[in-house]
Amino acid sequence: MLIIPIKEGENIDRALKRYKRKFDKTGTKRALQNRKQFNKPSVVRRAQIQKAQYIQHLRDQEEI
Repeated sequence: MLIIPIKEGENIDRALKRYKRKFDKTGTKRALQNRKQFNKPSVVRRAQIQKAQYIQHLRDQEEI
């Protein structure tokens, strides 16, 4: 559970923004999405390879 101490006189919007930022940094949402459905290791590896190829293609395009 995330705990965000609210300082005296702090705007609730600012505290909410700090909470959202901290929530994103912890990776909780990503972990929940990964647990939602099982992916075989071969499928995960294939997705990583495809992502690496895509990034490499973009970097090659920059060099030209």
